Amino acid sequence: MVDWSPVIGELVGTFVLIVLGNGVVAGTLLNKSKAQGAGWISITAGWGLAVFAGVAVSAALGDPDGHLNPAVTVASVMMSGHAERLLTYLPAQVLGAFLGAAAVWMQYRPHWELTEDRGAKFACFATAPAVYSPVWNLFSEVLGTFVLVLVATALFSRRVSPAGVASGMGPTLVGALVWGIGLSLGGTTGYAINPARDLGPRLAHSVLPIAGKGESGWGYAWIPILGPLVGAVLAATVIRALGAT
Repeated sequence: MVDWSPVIGELVGTFVLIVLGNGVVAGTLLNKSKAQGAGWISITAGWGLAVFAGVAVSAALGDPDGHLNPAVTVASVMMSGHAERLLTYLPAQVLGAFLGAAAVWMQYRPHWELTEDRGAKFACFATAPAVYSPVWNLFSEVLGTFVLVLVATALFSRRVSPAGVASGMGPTLVGALVWGIGLSLGGTTGYAINPARDLGPRLAHSVLPIAGKGESGWGYAWIPILGPLVGAVLAATVIRALGAT
């Protein structure tokens, strides 16, 4: 009998991740929101808490991994050899991200038509660079994801915690890590560091009847997909080479 708990955990956990992560962006950027103008600190803190909540929910649903991120899944496959996760986790993550973005659209339904800035509305769904420079935008996503995978692996390493991470602390540690990445490295591209986090909401932006929306930026979309995958592969390679587990 197939255990679908991990797949459901990836889907629902990613849904929660996007509802809270894209939700804080919408609250900060959309007109007439009570949180409008809260700024980058609010957004990065919100995303850190979104990761914490998503990972916690996925664990509660029986998902032992709580990746919520195709790049993390790819790195895990490289280190564990469980290639079957690619066929189940990745679609669940993208679908969960799409549904989460749709929920954010409904949550802020009256605010879209009150917001004239198409770029601000798009930012509530997917990422775009502060300065368009494809090579360096790609580097930003590679570096951010490299740090994510490397440090997350270190946090759960037996060398760091010989007795293992304290029960319930895993989601907190990963959320804090993502908050740190956002504060330090996120200002260049909006730190997708997760192909599903960008692709699912970008698809939602394309198909939802968002009032006054602009283009969905598909010419840039390859960067937040490829960059995190490359960063994850590089991190997994370094971890395996140095035995940092």
